[in-house]
Amino acid sequence: MDARDDLIPASTSDVAEVLMHALCYDGRRRTHDAAELMARLVSERLVAYLERSGFVVMRAPTSNAPDSSRHPHPHPHRR
Repeated sequence: MDARDDLIPASTSDVAEVLMHALCYDGRRRTHDAAELMARLVSERLVAYLERSGFVVMRAPTSNAPDSSRHPHPHPHRR
């Protein structure tokens, strides 16, 4: 199975949030050259532009937290 087989479309709010984080942080370290408000405005404008240009951003589905319990989950599809 190819890693791209389970991709799902990313929501515009997810894309804007990731772009905002990229503008405000360098890895885990906060950058002080970009204010949060400016980062939010820029990320929202970039997302709007990408949508108008026909881009579709895909992302991998979120994975659940690892389970260290030896007991089976009552709903197998939620593992």
